[in-house]
Amino acid sequence: MKNLWLKTSLALAVGAISTHSLGNGIAINEQSVSGMGTSFAGRASSANDATVLFGNPAGLTKLERPEVVGGFGLVKANVDIDDASANTAKGDMVPLTPVPFGYYASPIDDQWSWGVGLYVPYALISDYEKSFGGRFKGQYSKVEVVTLQPTLSYKINDSVSVGFGPTINKIKGKLVNKLDNSAVGGTGETKVGVKGDDVGYGFNAGIMVDITDQLTWGLTYHSKVDYTLEGRTRVTGGTGLVGLFNGEYDGKLDFTTPETVDTSISYKLDDQWTLHAGTTFTRWSRLDEIVVENEGTPLGILDEIGEELKWHDTWSYAIGAAYQLNPQWVLRTGLALDPSPAENAHRSVRIPVGNRKVFSLGAGWSPNPDLTIDVAYSYLHENSAKVNQPATELAGVEIAPGFSAEYNNSAHGVGLQASYRF
Repeated sequence: MKNLWLKTSLALAVGAISTHSLGNGIAINEQSVSGMGTSFAGRASSANDATVLFGNPAGLTKLERPEVVGGFGLVKANVDIDDASANTAKGDMVPLTPVPFGYYASPIDDQWSWGVGLYVPYALISDYEKSFGGRFKGQYSKVEVVTLQPTLSYKINDSVSVGFGPTINKIKGKLVNKLDNSAVGGTGETKVGVKGDDVGYGFNAGIMVDITDQLTWGLTYHSKVDYTLEGRTRVTGGTGLVGLFNGEYDGKLDFTTPETVDTSISYKLDDQWTLHAGTTFTRWSRLDEIVVENEGTPLGILDEIGEELKWHDTWSYAIGAAYQLNPQWVLRTGLALDPSPAENAHRSVRIPVGNRKVFSLGAGWSPNPDLTIDVAYSYLHENSAKVNQPATELAGVEIAPGFSAEYNNSAHGVGLQASYRF
């Protein structure tokens, strides 16, 4: 009974899985197309444009003129589900959805710069077919976090800059799954839908150091963000014993997105080649256990429930290079290794991801000194990820059949970005 409500309410938090993204865990990386071209290898140490506000706010001091940037990323996922315990287990469950972003940055004087960014750090849309064998564990998920970040950057001297930006983060989500009425004297299936939202606050801070004229090092800290999602859980279509739960209930879920530390170096080999290498630590162990509090459930049976996630901290790595072909064109490439924080014993149909390898290509075209158009392509391949979720019982009777399968995921990502300097 502990899992009955949790498989829906819990997904407001962990349902933010980036199945369709170039990031892992519940993170996505679609905040910069110029960074996407090198697999984000130099994200903390290079300042190609105003998207550095997310990558390292200290880098704003390297932008010489006011600049506006807008763009989006688009990922087409390929999900193969093998060895499923139910015959209806198609893999077409990730709609093609753009992830937009926008930034503005400007110098204030010789030392101070400022900017503002609007981007999406976490998002999910997954939509299994109605007959999906794992629908009792998760059928539909739509979750997103939108972040607004005003930022200041200060140039301490010719070599060292620092930056800081508070973040205002809006999270909202809708989740659906099913329960089987036939096992408890009813007919058909119950639909359980969850909606919730909240606003949380955090900050991004960074330092960027020109160690030599050729070598730059950067470090960025993205803080944790605490949320208390409040919304409703609606149960419809319940018959038999499950019919006791038909209705709408207020729900509350405390959830924290993890802090990350991103560090990288960029080395200007000559007038044409720039090399990048970076690593990111993510404290996924914050997602160890989730507790949901509901109000007004029959007999108080489901007023407080919890589930262990047992996610572990991860280190991801990336290398990349940029080649300045001529004053108008720059070419980029990169490779990233991004492990999954979830283990087989705790992986669900809402988070069916494995360890990732990402290969990227990109280009920037500047027809004049004021305008740059960036494009990028990435191919993502995951190791096989096994899902093995047990059945859910109510009063000793199975109302949500278990589901097991092996997921083999890959994706093609493209991005387009325009930067205009005044």
